[in-house]
Amino acid sequence: MASKKKSAAKKKTTAKKRPSVTRVDAHRATAVKRRKALGDKFKQDLKATGAALRAAKAAAGKELKLAKAAARAEIAVLKDQLRAAHKREQELMKLAQKKSKEMLKAGEQWEKKQIARIKAIRAKRRGGA
Repeated sequence: MASKKKSAAKKKTTAKKRPSVTRVDAHRATAVKRRKALGDKFKQDLKATGAALRAAKAAAGKELKLAKAAARAEIAVLKDQLRAAHKREQELMKLAQKKSKEMLKAGEQWEKKQIARIKAIRAKRRGGA
């Protein structure tokens, strides 16, 4: 009898270790937490920025109202000053016109007196000569 060769048994290879499902899930969960935390932080920053902008807008509005009120008050003061100056100017014009009328009247009276004197002197010369 011939001896039979025994067939060599195939070597068993060990399977490559794969990361366990729980480890992948843990990384995924960590990534989700970080993403959510970052999103929440951005939302908070956005809310804070919006609040700051609203506050700045309100402050600017108040400042603008105050500036408008100050400008209106200044305009009112300037209008009063203009009215007062215009009134003084009108009074000065009236005084100047009255003075010029009086000067004209005085000049006309003086002229009449001078003409009367000249006529009197002429009459004396004609009559006495």
